[in-house]
Order: sequence, then C-alpha cells, then structure tokens
Amino acid sequence: MKIFLDTANIDDIKRFARIGIIDGVTTNPALVAREGRNFREAVEEICEIINGPVSAEVIGTTADVMVDEARKISKIHPNIVVKIPATPAGFEALGIVSKDGIKVNFTIVYTSNQALLAAKLGATYVSPFVGRLDANSTSGSDLIREIVTIYKNFNFQTQVLAASMRNVIYVKEAALAGVHVATIPPDILDQMMHNELTDISLKGFLNEWHKLPPEKRNYFDKD
Repeated sequence: MKIFLDTANIDDIKRFARIGIIDGVTTNPALVAREGRNFREAVEEICEIINGPVSAEVIGTTADVMVDEARKISKIHPNIVVKIPATPAGFEALGIVSKDGIKVNFTIVYTSNQALLAAKLGATYVSPFVGRLDANSTSGSDLIREIVTIYKNFNFQTQVLAASMRNVIYVKEAALAGVHVATIPPDILDQMMHNELTDISLKGFLNEWHKLPPEKRNYFDKD
C-alpha cells in the first residue's frame, strides 16, 4: 500500500520525505488556504520535494470550469494529479479530461456506484472518504472492500485511494481491505510510528544496559 501525505504544510512534507515513508501528497483548497500560501507556488514547491503523485483540486462547480481548471493545473508539473469532486458536473469533466491524458483523483466518493462510474470514465484514483462515512453510521471499510472487489471483477486500472483517515484504526482497516493508497494527515502518520509499549520496552532495555560499569559498555569497536 502506498502512503500519500494529506497536507499542504511544507515542513511536514519535508520531514516525512526525509524519513522515506511517503510516496506522494494530496492537497485540497482548504489545506492550501490553511497555510496562507499562493496555490500555484505551494503546489510547485511540493512537487519539487516529492518525486511522486501530487493531487491538486479544482474549485469550479460546473463541468466547463472544472475542465478549464484541470487543464491548467495539470501543466504545473508532470507529477500533478487533478482532483475532481464526485458530482454530476465532476463526472462530465472527468470524462473529458481523462481523454486528454490528464491524471485524475476523483474525490469525495461515498458509494461503490460512484466509484464504478469513475473507473469507466478513466479516473486514475478514486478517493472514498472513510472517516466521514463512519461518522455517519456507515462502514467506510466495507465501502473500500466493495470498490476493490468491483475493480478486480472488471480489471479496472483505477486505484482505490482511501481518504479521510481520522485515526490509525482507519488506516489499518483500509490496508486490510486492500486499498492501493491511503492518504494520511501528518498527525495520524506520527501516531502510526509511535507506540507507548515500544517506549516502555526501550526504556527497560536501556536501564539494564546502564547497570553495566562504564568500562564494560564498549559497545562499538574502538578506532
């Protein structure tokens, strides 16, 4: 499973890129606005940091405007994937821009029927919003399993990109359900790396180690 970082914060992107655990980045208008950045400049900087897919979203609500914005956004960098929302106008725009060869992340998907139609129209990714479904008494992991099964049944090349990862359990369930990608906020990715039992175990190991006299702690070869 690939991991995309869901943010427009440059410091977080650099930090996780340095660790080497992220394969791409997803943004949206709200994330970019939160950073107070110029949209194009922010996206260009992200593309210089990450050698992988970078999703940037249209803000238009009609098919014509979405298509125009998608074409402009796709020219910012070769790694750009244009996010288009799963509205009727979005489906129309997807069908047009995918024929242009533009990579599309079809986002805010809430049903397997939406995902099926998106795949037929040539979406590169579909993004079911797992956390928001669970918050409304619907199983996000069940939706992912449905979409993965449908895509396997018909050999669609569209990848399932699990979004709205609000806690580490959602990430685990998405991986078990067979998603191709999960896009994860920085705080949740930090939580995935941390476990208090690991900290306790390490503290115990080191406490025992330091009981040795200093002259017996020559762990490394001398130069």
